Amino acid sequence: MKKQYTSYPQTIEYLEKVMGEHPHLIRLQSIGTTWEGRPIMLVTVSLDVEFADNKPALLYTGTIHAREWIGNELGIRFIEHIVDNYRSDPTLKQILTRNTLYMVPCLNPDGFEYSRTHFSFWRKNRRDNGDGTFGVDLNRNFAVRFRRSADTTVNTYSGPEAFSEPETAAIRDFVLSHPNITIALDYHSQGNVFFPAHKFNHESEIEGTDLNVLCANMNKEIHKVTGRKYGIHRGKPPANLIHGSGREYYYSLGILATVVEVGTRNIPDYLTNMSQSVDENIPAVKYALSEAINYSASAPARVDNFTVSDVDVYTVTLSWEYAVSDDIYFEIYRAESVKSPCSEANLIARTRQLTFTDVQLKSGHKYFYNIRAVDRISGIKSPFSPEIKLRTKLSSDEYFRGLFPARQNVGYVGQYTIEKNRDHFGYNSLFVGVNKRRGICYGVIAFNLDSLPEGARIKAARFSLYPMNRVNAKVENFGEWTVSVLDGDEISDITDFNQIHQATPVQTFGQSVASDKLTQGIWSEWVLNVAERHIIKRSINGGRLLLRIEGPKKLPVGADSQMMQFDIGYGKFGAGIHYRPNLELIYTLPTNRLELKPDALHTIYRDKVINGELRSGFDEQGEIVYGQMAFKPDNLPPPDRTVITEAYLVMQSKSAMDTNKDIRFTIELAGLEALDYDSVKARQKIEFIGYEVSNAQLKERNTHHFIFDSFCKTHLEALYGENQPFHFIIRATASSPQHSALVDWHSENSSLVCQLVIKYIQRRKSTLPGPTQFDATIENKQVKLTWKNPEHEDFVGTFVVRNRFHPPKSPLDGVKLYAGPDNYTYDNFGNPNIAKYYSVFSYDDVPNYSAPVSLSYSTSEVIPLEDIEYEEQDVDDDMGESGQD
Repeated sequence: MKKQYTSYPQTIEYLEKVMGEHPHLIRLQSIGTTWEGRPIMLVTVSLDVEFADNKPALLYTGTIHAREWIGNELGIRFIEHIVDNYRSDPTLKQILTRNTLYMVPCLNPDGFEYSRTHFSFWRKNRRDNGDGTFGVDLNRNFAVRFRRSADTTVNTYSGPEAFSEPETAAIRDFVLSHPNITIALDYHSQGNVFFPAHKFNHESEIEGTDLNVLCANMNKEIHKVTGRKYGIHRGKPPANLIHGSGREYYYSLGILATVVEVGTRNIPDYLTNMSQSVDENIPAVKYALSEAINYSASAPARVDNFTVSDVDVYTVTLSWEYAVSDDIYFEIYRAESVKSPCSEANLIARTRQLTFTDVQLKSGHKYFYNIRAVDRISGIKSPFSPEIKLRTKLSSDEYFRGLFPARQNVGYVGQYTIEKNRDHFGYNSLFVGVNKRRGICYGVIAFNLDSLPEGARIKAARFSLYPMNRVNAKVENFGEWTVSVLDGDEISDITDFNQIHQATPVQTFGQSVASDKLTQGIWSEWVLNVAERHIIKRSINGGRLLLRIEGPKKLPVGADSQMMQFDIGYGKFGAGIHYRPNLELIYTLPTNRLELKPDALHTIYRDKVINGELRSGFDEQGEIVYGQMAFKPDNLPPPDRTVITEAYLVMQSKSAMDTNKDIRFTIELAGLEALDYDSVKARQKIEFIGYEVSNAQLKERNTHHFIFDSFCKTHLEALYGENQPFHFIIRATASSPQHSALVDWHSENSSLVCQLVIKYIQRRKSTLPGPTQFDATIENKQVKLTWKNPEHEDFVGTFVVRNRFHPPKSPLDGVKLYAGPDNYTYDNFGNPNIAKYYSVFSYDDVPNYSAPVSLSYSTSEVIPLEDIEYEEQDVDDDMGESGQD
């Protein structure tokens, strides 16, 4: 028999049955009665259930919207999973011993049954509005930002007042009487996305990392089952955030709360799509339940002042504050992308110290760090500190460019919107894929490459897009999205659909992204390989890189849309510079080559020094004979702009020694006070150059290269900066005493005399002075930041960052507000009533960033803010508010 969705009476019947079979585990109660007289059933699950209210708890609510049947179905299946496995699964047993589950599988019983039996697309409850209409949207009827509406016919009618409905009043009363609830999950459909809660203050919140990590770790559990990746999308205040939702109400009470939108249809095929959604979410709910205790009164305190102490090329030092305790240690997690899970896979340290240095990192790369305290006896963990974001410094030969498309160079073209396509550029969003109204749609992005020098060698490249809505990707597991490079010379008008449609891609970036992997709220990133980086290098001469983002071009029978929406950072629905498509490049320049002949050569015996000759080995008495070379670094650029990328000595021997004994020759970079034998023997040994050369190798060939390592190259630069010559010593070593064994390395007048080869680039090495006179004022209800730029010929611009929790220590340590040559900016998305920190950095063309100039901002003045209400964007009618329910 075909599996059908469970009705509400069947749900109650099942819960009563398992309660009778497992009375120590399950308790069932009604917390209220609906308009039509149905009980609102809540099930409590915990080992030794009579003590359930004394344990930290997870609140699960489902099917608050009638047509979203997944909430009720998943709830039943999760109870089944517990009943079937709690005796044999030690992890589940421990979870239920320490935590409690409060579950309302269906918070809208009247609407759910009406949807099942009368009108499947019904959303509201079944209140009689007294004007011939029925129903209130229960997820608009909670008290936080409740907005009274007059139109009772709309699906989002919020009711006459907050908590006017028996369903919302019942869950309110239950939550208020159960302060042990620490986490709340509200299950909806559709979208395959988490929507963590807001406090509507337009700023980062202390619990923001907790919410993102909770969702990311649930996401990891989902991915284990089906390989699907849900989005994590908190929305972008102040635009289009919903009013009166349960999620925000729970959050206002100090409960970590998130909506989980499941699937791509409200009522999908049960056997395939719905069973996948249920199966993948069971371990996710189990994980969330395990975390309830970590946000309870039993949990250790949150780590304070988690910040960056130092950032270098390959290392990062973090520090934090915490009351000293023998029972507390700290877990530190590192990721290379935002909204990543914190699990054993990326746990990089457990330490009792208050600092940690992370090593062996990559130069010029972004990293994200999280920390929590752990009680070593109970194993209970603290909430997370606010996440740290940073970028390691560039290697000495590297440059970085973060490229953003100009407003007129980013948009989309639609097959059926020919006359409007030009207006789609720089306005709100990219729509990519296909639907019946627009036809085939391509995203088009042109990056200006004029800031890159010709000949630049691209060492690393990453292209990033921010998916902001996937609700109109309605068909499960259908279609792929790709990013292709087009030949810019063949495209005269990037707003012309036919030109973009008919263009043949030069190259496609990486692998395509399937529909169930392209999710909103998490950056989609393409890390470019060698061939793709070569294309960017070739595009530099043309001055631009033209990209086409494309999705499916045909729809299955009966489908009307398979469309993804990406943020462009512009327009009413754009969220500013930090949500724009971007191309990050790390590159280096072509090297210059300098070949130096020695300024002096000496052969140093025990009793004499011979000028102009270079020999090394052993004399008749078996004493070491040293060879000494000195080079003057003429014709290099100024020291503060010289980066040595490669250096080596070329040594040629006249002949090898006539012996089979193992004699080896080494070269040292040395500091010499004098050239007498004793001074040379007691020389300051700075570093060996390359590998030693054996006499056997001299017999095989007479030309040898001694390669400088990183330390030696750095020391060469330092000597050059001090206007010092480069001194080298070549000496012989042997495993047994040797006599009369010398190698001639050619004299100074020989064409085969030794050479020092230096390859270098010109690049600024030091930082600029920081800006001065940094100040914050209020202008037009916004924080206006002003400063004075340094007067320096290498000044390119200033970089401004906001951080609510500590002064930003690096340009990524917070929210980017501005980068450019001006001396002011506005905090357009911040809340001027909330205290915070700002830092400003000056930078050159590398960029090298100055030390931060920081200020602490607060105001005693209350500045009224207005929510910005936009008309609905030109999208399909059922897309709603960025997919939020």
